[in-house]
Amino acid sequence: MGWQQLPARAQTSDATGFLKSRDFSHADGPQIYGTICQACHMEGAKGAKGAGEYPALAGNPKLGAAPYVEMMVLGGHGAMPGFGGMLNDAQVAEVTTYVRTHFGNHYDDPVTADDVKALRASLDSASTSDE
Repeated sequence: MGWQQLPARAQTSDATGFLKSRDFSHADGPQIYGTICQACHMEGAKGAKGAGEYPALAGNPKLGAAPYVEMMVLGGHGAMPGFGGMLNDAQVAEVTTYVRTHFGNHYDDPVTADDVKALRASLDSASTSDE
């Protein structure tokens, strides 16, 4: 029997095993990285090249500017989608802090939910003034 003859099976949302809880609103930085970011930036945040290019977050000097990382998570850039509509301010802060303090990165100044809230408000204000 070839793979074409195998019965199709639905895949559940918990099939990946990355996120233990079905309630994503309580996901922390490592869980968010593993669920959202790792698929492109890879395990160990080493990035990937192939059909697309996914920059390494490991040892990336751009992560020294916390607002840069926050903006990427909130709004995306290029082929990377933004996750501002999916993640709350605390989650953006947690995943930003996580990538800035892991994978060989040592930017130890934590990002707070208030930092993200202020940046989100600034970005929202800038987008409405352009209209």
